[in-house]
Amino acid sequence: MNFDLIAFLVFAAVTVMSAVAVISARNPVHAALFLVLTFFSTACTWLLVGAEFLGIALILVYVGAVMVLFLFVVMMLDVDVAPLREGYVRYLPVGLVVAVVMLVEIVTLIGVRSRMTPFAVDAVDAAGVSNTVWIARRLFTDFLLPFEVAAVILTVAVIAAVMLTLRRRPGAKHQNPGEQARVRAADRMRVVKMDAVRPVPEPPAGADEGETK
Repeated sequence: MNFDLIAFLVFAAVTVMSAVAVISARNPVHAALFLVLTFFSTACTWLLVGAEFLGIALILVYVGAVMVLFLFVVMMLDVDVAPLREGYVRYLPVGLVVAVVMLVEIVTLIGVRSRMTPFAVDAVDAAGVSNTVWIARRLFTDFLLPFEVAAVILTVAVIAAVMLTLRRRPGAKHQNPGEQARVRAADRMRVVKMDAVRPVPEPPAGADEGETK
């Protein structure tokens, strides 16, 4: 058993355990953190097999999007995060464990890449292009139809999300931007001319009590 196989087994084990923790965690915050670890371990596996573009894209796109997913979960489920902020020190060991696992994966990956021997037959080297160019050619030639179908599905999802935000709720107040842009000062304020009236001074409070006596 060589070092490459050991590193792959470690990355695969961390990926499977963190993925199980994502669906078993009751707290959405913990589930999002485990999802970050799952994506990170998967990206390390991609880098291990020589797919640099897929690994970096997985970290930049999915790990970055997890924070947006976390915000959507908190807003849609109305999770009370105030108790979680109180006594956050007790969650420090979990965060340290996750950080140590990521650090070990990075160091292991660096060691594997430094010792890895080139593949006997590499599709990228055989094509004479970089990994990104090779994926782009395959994606827009052999897999053009699935790529277009995925693009249409994502477009429909974006349109549906926008339509959900435009729902009218009874009792909610709305403003018309067009009317706000067309409004003038004369429509909001009217100057009324009135004759000047001299105010009548009020008698002191002691004077009324003297007259009553």
